[in-house]
Amino acid sequence: MAQDPKAEYGVVLVSAPSKEVAMAIASGLIQEKLAACVSLLPIESIYTWQDQVHQEQEWQLLIKTNLTQYSALEARVKAVHPYEVPEIIAIPILQGFPPYLQWIGEQVDEPLANS
Repeated sequence: MAQDPKAEYGVVLVSAPSKEVAMAIASGLIQEKLAACVSLLPIESIYTWQDQVHQEQEWQLLIKTNLTQYSALEARVKAVHPYEVPEIIAIPILQGFPPYLQWIGEQVDEPLANS
């Protein structure tokens, strides 16, 4: 059975401590053609870190991409993100409007074979 071509696309979630950091990450991903679109949302996060509960205002990045670029995208986020352990989670798109999925594919560069 052939793999569903839609599953090659996905949304990567990344949270950032400020709008400025979120914008820097988003701009870099778009400029490097690692993402077709990045949506930014203000969020309130409650989490445990180093045995303490934290409540912080953060920015959520919703990164639409071709998941064949996940490794490069992850490396780029880690290189510029200030958190020791940033959220970087890929969720495959199982269904989607075909013209939109095609647009994602047209915007994101395929990884080089020797990289």
